Amino acid sequence: MLDRFFYYSRILGVKGFVASIMGKLAGHPKIISIRRNDTVYPISLRVPSSDLDAYEQIFLQEQYKFETTKQPSVIIDAGANVGLASIYFANRFPSARIFAIECERSNFEVLKLNAEPYKNITPIHAALWDSDGEIQIVDPGLGQWGFMTAVKTVDSEASSSVRALSLNSIMREHHISHIDILKIDIEGAEFEVFNASTVWIDAVDMIIAELHDRLKPGCEQSFANATPKFTERWRQGENVYVSRIVGCAVSGA
Repeated sequence: MLDRFFYYSRILGVKGFVASIMGKLAGHPKIISIRRNDTVYPISLRVPSSDLDAYEQIFLQEQYKFETTKQPSVIIDAGANVGLASIYFANRFPSARIFAIECERSNFEVLKLNAEPYKNITPIHAALWDSDGEIQIVDPGLGQWGFMTAVKTVDSEASSSVRALSLNSIMREHHISHIDILKIDIEGAEFEVFNASTVWIDAVDMIIAELHDRLKPGCEQSFANATPKFTERWRQGENVYVSRIVGCAVSGA
């Protein structure tokens, strides 16, 4: 536990260290605001929580940094958590419309807080799935960034549930004809989403996906089956990138 407190101190300084101790003593996370030179507005994070792990991956390790010859107009952030990837993209591509999809309520509330000053980020409280309806939210104990979704059953009435939407429905509801970047980190639900991708896959130029075979076997195969026409492929951090745009690559590669 002490190592974790020092982790907050290393990433966020004294402010993070103090907030992590106060949150631990209070029994619930404290929301702190941090400023960065590369973001227009401050970022809200819950301390202690897995928000800081996501922050480190996105802003310090820059796992979503890549070179592209085409400036994106539409970005879908599926599995947006508290909106850190959306913030990263909003600052790098300020003219892009960004749709941030998050299923879990407490994550979504912080996402709304982070997205509020960005007029180009639209938060969507839903789960990306292979069809429309209602779906169950499952907490496997991996922290706030590890919530999973599963088909709602008759005996799961007491469980938390949320609206499920296919990507095709999201495109229709928000008048999207083409997606420049689809970032997808949905804790195993990519298996279902890519198995039902034939109706929308040709409208996507680039996909950044974290694949979770460890949680649901078959995710990588589902993704591979859906993306044979993407000519550019590489890995960066925990993510697999595929692109139709020649010249896209890891920054500095």
